[in-house]
Amino acid sequence: MHPMLNIAVKAARRAGQIINRASLDLDLLQVSKKQHNDFVTEVDRAAEAAIIDILKTAYPDHAILAEESGLSGDPSGNDAEYQWIIDPLDGTTNFIHGLPYYGVSIALAHKGIITQAVVYDTTRNDLYTASRGSGAFLNDRRLRVSRRDRLADCLIGTGFPFREDDDIDSYTQLFAEMTRACAALRRPGAASLDLANVAAGRMDGFFEQGLSPWDVAAGSLLITEAGGLVGNYTGESTFLHEREIVAGNPKLYAQMVALLGKYSQVDAD
Repeated sequence: MHPMLNIAVKAARRAGQIINRASLDLDLLQVSKKQHNDFVTEVDRAAEAAIIDILKTAYPDHAILAEESGLSGDPSGNDAEYQWIIDPLDGTTNFIHGLPYYGVSIALAHKGIITQAVVYDTTRNDLYTASRGSGAFLNDRRLRVSRRDRLADCLIGTGFPFREDDDIDSYTQLFAEMTRACAALRRPGAASLDLANVAAGRMDGFFEQGLSPWDVAAGSLLITEAGGLVGNYTGESTFLHEREIVAGNPKLYAQMVALLGKYSQVDAD
């Protein structure tokens, strides 16, 4: 295992301990709202602090982009060569309700390219890892995307818009169109795990809009290393900061892009 990936795994497991301990006593949880339907708990913050502590101890000059604490760069103020992109608890709403579908997502970008990825499914103790050029793994098993090649046969994952400023109307239209086009649509509620499930071949594809870099950074590398493709709705690979993502095996990806392209928000901003 790559030494930087090793540190990320250590950080993810440490965060997982904090999350699992808190999950035993959800009644005691302090929950606050960031905005409509967007929650944060002290568990998110404690898990993030633990992750950052481990990463900063190992790599003090690396920059951090994390969901709760935002962006912290190198002291010189330059764009750092290395940036860790962290979601300490993806699926907070599921976690608050005791629905066991949430996880930890940690990725490392080197000069803007994701090179290391960890997604840790804390409730199942499943560890998804990838290093650029070395494949994607679940625990120690090599992952491959599914081989289904017709959208009509495929199980597709998504996420519903949940913030007040999201365009629910155009999404509803897209949702209806995709529902008719595929075998079934699922919305489990944690994008990092959804992407990991695509990498593992359990879901054939995934699409969502309104996501942040920390939701998709690690999962996107899992998918490309498992033989899949990831991009924005028009099929460009510059999805990380564009708030929309589509992923799947190569044949399915092309069919999804054909359907999703007209819903792309990228040029609208």
